[in-house]
Formats: sequence, C-alpha cells, structure tokens
Amino acid sequence: MKPTGTDPRILSIAAEVAKSPEQNVPVILLKLKEIINITPLGSSELKKIKQDIYCYDLIQYCLLVLSQDCSRIQGGWTTISQLTQILSHCCVGLEPGEDAEEFYNELLPSAAENFLFLGRQLQTCFINAAKAEEKDELLHFFQIVTDSLFWLLGGHVELIQNVLQSDHFLHLLQADNVQIGSAVMMMLQNILQINRSKRTKMLLEINRQKEEEDLKLRLQLQRQRAMRLSRELRLSMLEIVHPGQVEKHYREMEEKSALIIQKHWRGYRERKNFHQQRQSLTEYKAAVTLQRAALKFLAKCHKKKKLFASWRGLQELTDARRVELKQQVDDYVRRHLGSPMSDVVSRELHAQAQERLQHYFMGRAVEERAQQHREALMAQISTNVEQLMKAPSLKEAEGKEPELFLSRSRPVAAKAKQAHLTTLKHIQAPWWKKLGEESGDEIDVPKDELSVELETLFIGGTKPP
Repeated sequence: MKPTGTDPRILSIAAEVAKSPEQNVPVILLKLKEIINITPLGSSELKKIKQDIYCYDLIQYCLLVLSQDCSRIQGGWTTISQLTQILSHCCVGLEPGEDAEEFYNELLPSAAENFLFLGRQLQTCFINAAKAEEKDELLHFFQIVTDSLFWLLGGHVELIQNVLQSDHFLHLLQADNVQIGSAVMMMLQNILQINRSKRTKMLLEINRQKEEEDLKLRLQLQRQRAMRLSRELRLSMLEIVHPGQVEKHYREMEEKSALIIQKHWRGYRERKNFHQQRQSLTEYKAAVTLQRAALKFLAKCHKKKKLFASWRGLQELTDARRVELKQQVDDYVRRHLGSPMSDVVSRELHAQAQERLQHYFMGRAVEERAQQHREALMAQISTNVEQLMKAPSLKEAEGKEPELFLSRSRPVAAKAKQAHLTTLKHIQAPWWKKLGEESGDEIDVPKDELSVELETLFIGGTKPP
C-alpha cells in the first residue's frame, strides 16, 4: 500500500529507477544519500522518508545491486560502499508496518549477509593488490562496509547471532593480514559490546518485571490477610453477639463504615475547596490592590484638573459679548467709586495679602505631607497583613522566613515583647501562684524587668545599641 503525501524526491527517484536500464540503477540510487544527509537525524521527516523509500522498494533495489558482481557495477567499490551506507541508514529506525515479518525475517538477515560477503571480497582484493595506494583505498572501502554493518547491528541487535554464525564472518576472522585482522577484531569487539549491553538491558528488564510481580504478590497477600483478619473478627463478634442482635450489629457496622467513608470524602472535598478558595482570595486581593491604586491615580488627576480649571479661558465667548461685559463693568465702576487709598495703606494691604497667601500654601504643603504619610502607613499595614497571611507558621518556618514577623514600629515591637514576656512569666511561674487565676486575667510585669529586656530588643530596620 503506497503512503499518502509521499516526498516528491522519492517519487522522482523511484520513477527514474523504473524507467532506466539496469546498469544505471546504482548511480540513481546514490541520490538517496543526499536526501538522507540533509534531513535532521531523529526527526519525524526522516522517519517518513525512510517509510517512503521502503514502500517504493528502493531498499530492495539497493540489496539487489549489492548482491550483483562488483565488476559490473558502475563506479566500482565507491558506489558499493555508498550503497551500504544508504541501506544501513534506511533500515535503522524504519517501521515496516504490515510487512514487518518479511522485513525482519528476510530483508535484514539478507542485508547483513551481503555486507559480510562484500567484506570478504574486499579482503581478497586487498591481499591480491600490489600497489600501496590501491591497498589503502581498498582498506578504506572495507572500513566503510564494516561501519555500515555495525550501524545495522546497533539498530537491530537480533542480527548479531546471524553475523556470529556466518561463514563469511569466520573467514574474515581467519585473515592473515594485520590491517584487515585489526579492523575485523575491532568490529568483533564492538559487536560483543552491543550484545553485552543488550543482555544487560534484558536482565534489567527481567529484574524489573520480577520486582513488579513480587510487589503484586505481596499486595495480594496483604489484601488476603486483611480480608481474612476482617472475617475472623466478624466471626468472633458474631459469636459474642446474641442471635437476635445480629441484624442490629450488621446495621451498626454499615453505619460506621458509611461514616468513615463520608468523613474521608468530606475532608478531601474541604481541602480541595480550601485550596481553590485560597487562590481565588489571592486573586481578589490583587484585583482590589490594583483597583485601589487606579482609583487613587484617577482621583489625583481629577484634583489637578479642578485646580487648573479656574485658569481656563471662557469658551464660546464672542467679541460682541466681550464688549457688552466690558461696558457693564465700566458702568458699575462709575456708579460705585471707591474711597481714595494712599500708597502706604496699599502696601500694607499687599503685605497682608502676601502673608496670608504664604500661610495658606505652607499649611497646604504640611497637610499634603501628612496625607502622604497616612497613605504610606496604610500601604505598609496592608503589606504587612498580606505578608503575615502568606507566611508559614513558626513551626514550619525555615531560613530567613522568621524575619517576616519583625515590625519596623517601636511601639508594636515593644507591645509584642511585653506580651511575650508576660506569657513566659506566666508559664514559668510555680503552680501555687496560679491558683485562683482565670484564663482571661492579665499578668503585670514590672517596668524594671521590661526595660531591661527591651534594651536588647531587636527592632526591624534598626541596629541594636
């Protein structure tokens, strides 16, 4: 079944392979290497490309090319080594889907066997080569083939058994050449490491499953033991209870069980509601704080507008209306002539007016500072209250959290210290001194002792004397 949304590059290569002659197929298949290399490793795009390559039988074409005679392939060992890389990368991380049985039982073992056969052919060519350059080139191709085989075994560890039982691999191990032998031994070491890691994972998985089974068995035994004890207890109770009171006993047990279930359920529900309400309360306080700040800002803006409103010019006043008003003012001044005033009296009146204005503005500044001080105190009180509500209890406090309970106000700190000393004195007093006292009575502490204690009192924001 062909997948939907196939990559157009894969479709182009598949069509070109189908139309081209047999000798050109290996070169066309090399285009897959460029597509695989430019795709990010481990991405979903690469996974989809591998599925498209498998669905259009391009992996099978690579396997068929590798099974042919090397001398007939265009490009020789260079093309073959690159095809082994393409085949190993396409087979690792591929999900064959419906053809999983054919892929795991036929295609993968055949690919591993072909890699070993190619390695054996390279070994023979390396031994028969006369020139050093040719030997180096063949050794490089042999290394590429072994790396491709190792990559394939790393993705499909079930092929290790097939490789170790292969006659081609045994022939590679019996090589007399040092370079080929060292490369084969390195590959064998890597294969054994993969097999060892696989066995370790299997052992860990077996141990984990065994622990889970043991845990299930222990839990089952505990449940059975608890049920057995419960039944024995019920039977012992039934032996004690009178036959006529059995139904009443059952009814009482059911009521107790229902009460226990209801108690736990209500506790859970209340705790859940408390956490939800706590979040809502925090959001409500935040909204109130924001609204208070916004209202104060708007009130200040409105107050400033009122101060400057009297200095605005009259709106919608025409020239004719201005002439009429000026005529009325002149007529009023002519009818109500004031008494003549000397320069000395005029200066005295001016000085008095300036003094009153200065007194007014100074009093206004003092009042504004007092108002700002009151607002700052109210804000500090609100902040302290909010911190105390969010602060943990003294039993759970750690680190610098107890500093949240300190106050910057000396009267508040002194009153707190006095209450603390009163409580301590009452606790440490002998029992015979507490006779006749009631819970609401207050105990006086001498002022001398209080002043001595307050000399070492630490108040937040100050230094001890």
